[in-house]
Amino acid sequence: MRLLIISDTHVPVRARDMPERLWGEVEVADVVVHAGDWVEVELLDRLEARSKRLIGVYGNNDGPALRARLPEIARVELAGVRLAVVHETGAAKGREQRCARDFPDTDVLVFGHSHIPWDTVAETGLRLLNPGSPTDRRRQPEHTYMTARVSAGQLSEVVLHALPRGS
Repeated sequence: MRLLIISDTHVPVRARDMPERLWGEVEVADVVVHAGDWVEVELLDRLEARSKRLIGVYGNNDGPALRARLPEIARVELAGVRLAVVHETGAAKGREQRCARDFPDTDVLVFGHSHIPWDTVAETGLRLLNPGSPTDRRRQPEHTYMTARVSAGQLSEVVLHALPRGS
């Protein structure tokens, strides 16, 4: 099972649309995971229409229309992997310990908010992933997203992808 992991798209505030390369990734993904800050409901509609399966949450920049359709925390099991998605996890310092405490029955936690890519493992084995942002790099050198595979209870092939400038 191929995952596309994105967050902090901020469409149409930071970009008019997601990059075409990312739409291509949507087409080949079995599951698209979006960790919030969509900004406009139209992107949610388009991702729902083009994704085989979409798992998403709302972020701090998402208004009532998005909050009415998306949870604050999403929890699913994908091929034996217990996945949770949330927008904010708080400060970087102590993140692994906090998240391990708050998500004890989770194998992988996807989060966003900071626009800073993150891939660590807590002492409990919880894997924490932040794909950065494909549209608003802030202080990061590049716009980014992640892909991964899930099979037989294992997450593998986690890759952080940089988008070419101007894409």
